[in-house]
Amino acid sequence: MSLGFAAYLMRSGVLQVLLLSAPALIIGLGVGLIISIVQATTSIQEQTLSFVPKIAAILLALILFGPWMFTTLVQYTQSLFAQIPDMVK
Repeated sequence: MSLGFAAYLMRSGVLQVLLLSAPALIIGLGVGLIISIVQATTSIQEQTLSFVPKIAAILLALILFGPWMFTTLVQYTQSLFAQIPDMVK
């Protein structure tokens, strides 16, 4: 396996991690931002208030995007298995 091929595998692995985690992270970020704005406007400074909506939103995102995430991960794993003969060279 050449250095370029190893770098390609690392790059594609990191890209897959970013791609698969993006929906949950973006939705969690959006909900956290909305909760922070509501807390700032109402002067409620309760730290635990933001956890429950964020957890619920991330769980909902995983339910909605789960099939797509699973399909993407299966395709990536199949492509890795298909590249095993190239790794031996």
